[in-house]
Amino acid sequence: MSPNQGGKGTGKGAGGKAPGPAAVRRLGLLVFGAAFVVLFVVVAIAEGVGSPSVPSGDVALVESVPSEVGEVSQAQFDHALELAAKQGGEKKTPKPGSAKYEELKETALNALFEAIWLQGQAEEWGISISEAEVAKELKKLKKESFKSPKEYKEFLKESGYDSEDVNERVKLQILSTKLQEQLKEQAPQPSASQIEAYYEAAQATQFTQKPTRTVRVIVNKKKQKVEEAQKALEKDDSAKNWKKVAKKYSEDPASKENGGLKEGVQEGVEEEPLDADIFGADEGQLIGPVKTKAGFTIFEVENSTPEKTQELKEVESQIQATLAQREEQEYFAGFVENFSNKWTQRTHCASGYVTERCANYKGNGHSKTAPEACYEANPKTPAEACPAPVNQLVPAMPGTVTPLEPKGTPLAQRPHPPGEEKEEEAAPFNLEGLPEGAAPPPEAPPPAEGE
Repeated sequence: MSPNQGGKGTGKGAGGKAPGPAAVRRLGLLVFGAAFVVLFVVVAIAEGVGSPSVPSGDVALVESVPSEVGEVSQAQFDHALELAAKQGGEKKTPKPGSAKYEELKETALNALFEAIWLQGQAEEWGISISEAEVAKELKKLKKESFKSPKEYKEFLKESGYDSEDVNERVKLQILSTKLQEQLKEQAPQPSASQIEAYYEAAQATQFTQKPTRTVRVIVNKKKQKVEEAQKALEKDDSAKNWKKVAKKYSEDPASKENGGLKEGVQEGVEEEPLDADIFGADEGQLIGPVKTKAGFTIFEVENSTPEKTQELKEVESQIQATLAQREEQEYFAGFVENFSNKWTQRTHCASGYVTERCANYKGNGHSKTAPEACYEANPKTPAEACPAPVNQLVPAMPGTVTPLEPKGTPLAQRPHPPGEEKEEEAAPFNLEGLPEGAAPPPEAPPPAEGE
């Protein structure tokens, strides 16, 4: 029933100015949850077989939904079209036959179908809401989105909505939220073996803290200055003297004001050979000068923290949450595809109102985003690019499918220059794009005598 499933005989006037940015922002709070909107992106197109007839005077019929919402009347479509025009910035509803009319017609029908499909799915799953729930949510939205009743009335005027439309939007938003919650509950939970496999794969990269050292440094472009600082510290390497010497000789802005102190330096962060010298030195030993890009450095290791690996029990809940989120996303993606296929097959449209979301839609196989020249025998202006005639499968690179990356790294695809086919026939195994160290499968042994 979106924008309005009630029987509106004449609809609304098309006059008035286009809604401003504020109205558009508020309107966003009254529509479906962002995550659930993707349910209504067309995933598959199919042709209906044995479609039931649409009642006379109606524009569409959706099967297997509550009886009061399944039939889309002409009045409902006209009202949805007026709303689509107004919210699209049109001063009036375009005339039938124009390109703009066709665009807004599809927008209006999509809005109507989305609302019906959502209510149909909610009924199948036993989800219902009361008028009290709608009233409570609307009160909350008004409080969050509008400073005063006057501002709310201005929103209604600018958007073309009336109170019935708004209640319907709020109802659909609540249904959307409840469907998402039920989807989340239905998603499979990661098993103990999956959690353990993820931990083993990620142990070295995610759950192991590299060794760190706290050091004091003096950095200067002039070797002479560093040597002078070194002599001063050899006489007295106390923290108090480090503070004095660093302030006088060091040019490192990050440490010169705090006695040259650098805490938690990780192995591999500093440039070589300084990094190796820092992690190879004993604590309390003044080392240098070491030449670096920044100049010359002397340092002293104050303390060291060895490498530490977190145990599985310490990170189990973190891994469980990561895997659960992945399972939910995959489960949701599968539901989206099934949802669109199922409800498209249940939607039947009258002549003049058939879109890709109707079971009785018969497409020509042309992509809507591709130039028409892609399908012309002798186009006057050839298209610069055309989609592939079939969906391309992108295989994963061998050895890249892991518990961390269950889909692996896509194998690089590249065009084949003219003449390359002959070269590939001579060399059947092409190692380009495979991980380092990968090898082709072994050749089959020669057939035995008599075979």
